[in-house]
Amino acid sequence: MTDWQTLLDQAPHEELLFLPDRSSREEIAAQLVALANQRGGTMLIGMTKGGLVNGLADPDEMEQRALAALLLTEPPMVGGVVQIEAVEFEGLPLLKLTLPDVMPSIYQLNGRYLQRIGTETIVMSTAALRAKILARRETPFEQQVPQGATAGDLSRSAIEQYLAHLQEYDEGAVGEEQRASELLRRRGVLRSGDGRPTYAGLLLFGRQPQQWLPSAQILIARYADRQMNDIFLRQQIGGPLPQQIRQAEAFLVDNMRRGVRMSGLQRQEQLEYPREAVREAIVNAVAHRDYAIRGSEIQIFIFSDRIEFLSPGRLPGHVTIDNILEERFSRNERLVQMLSDLGFIERLGYGIDRILTLATQYKLPRPKLEETANGFRLTLYGAGDALSQQTVAAPPITTPKDRLAPYRAMGLNPRQLEAVGFVIADGRITNSDFRELVPEVSAETLRRDLADMVDRGILLKVGERKATYYILK
Repeated sequence: MTDWQTLLDQAPHEELLFLPDRSSREEIAAQLVALANQRGGTMLIGMTKGGLVNGLADPDEMEQRALAALLLTEPPMVGGVVQIEAVEFEGLPLLKLTLPDVMPSIYQLNGRYLQRIGTETIVMSTAALRAKILARRETPFEQQVPQGATAGDLSRSAIEQYLAHLQEYDEGAVGEEQRASELLRRRGVLRSGDGRPTYAGLLLFGRQPQQWLPSAQILIARYADRQMNDIFLRQQIGGPLPQQIRQAEAFLVDNMRRGVRMSGLQRQEQLEYPREAVREAIVNAVAHRDYAIRGSEIQIFIFSDRIEFLSPGRLPGHVTIDNILEERFSRNERLVQMLSDLGFIERLGYGIDRILTLATQYKLPRPKLEETANGFRLTLYGAGDALSQQTVAAPPITTPKDRLAPYRAMGLNPRQLEAVGFVIADGRITNSDFRELVPEVSAETLRRDLADMVDRGILLKVGERKATYYILK
């Protein structure tokens, strides 16, 4: 029996409700609002309210009705917040709608704030609405703890690397473990009281952050022309946020055009876009996106004339496109602080300012800032023909079926190919990982293999001493 079928054995309750096939989009929207304003839950359409399965006369039409219901709520439940799935029980089609336990907003329908109490859907009182607003304001999404997460889900080496950046942390001090734990609580990595990891902690130091937030990734693609087409180079970047930032920056730099200029007898190479501006744009997207929005990752598209950075979540708080250079408001204060601790953000909240300044210094067109239906887009425009009279083209776009084929062509030895394959599958590799892959080879030989791949620009070395690991450049 599948997991969803076990729902049929339950009676309706606060986080589970059934709707009949005749339900209108307004009725579906009302129940979605009620679930969202409580603790999320599941809705099965094609059943009596008591739990008898009747099925759907037209599953496709009902799915369209459910999608329309998402747009009736205020704000609309777009961006993958609600998962919609067609399921079947004993040959009868049903539609399953699932809402996460933490939603990005408080929702209303036609001016009514609804909530689910027991098996009833009721209008929230003024006092209940005020309490809900305060509760969600007091506990931002990044400081909430996903169900089932424990301190064991954090990477000790990643935390040690982070602590090494903090001047206030003394590794040799008495009570090191307790002191480290206190610092991590103050920074918001661990929740005070039970010491369980927050979403911020998992995003930065988690062994598998996407286990808890599958869409906390970067999708990056390069197209040869000014528009999307069928020929492109694509990479899905996961892992902890520091790793995502480094890999995304490396991808963009590797896929830029380069201008060649002569200064006297010196041959100088200039990237089409200032590397610092690209890094700021990536960090800005990672630090300020709305992680409560499910089903939508950060997207970066490189075209022949521009780079577009799309981040889930509209501008936070009172910030607007018109006042973005003057006003400061952070949706993810803890993430921003810890990325600053790690050296990714030099001046908190000033990323957009730097991007505009760097574009001016490079004599590039002014970057474009705009809000989309459910996000924020930053567009950097390239130098075009003004880059130089001698332009080095970006690498050709190829899509080999064998992901190791490009590395075989580079003449890597079998051990190094093993290491690259491990990084492709796992996101990164440590010295101890490499020793486990090829235990018959000495540690010094493996160290030279890794150093060689770093020198050749295949791997990027991150961290120092015991906290060192390697990612694809």
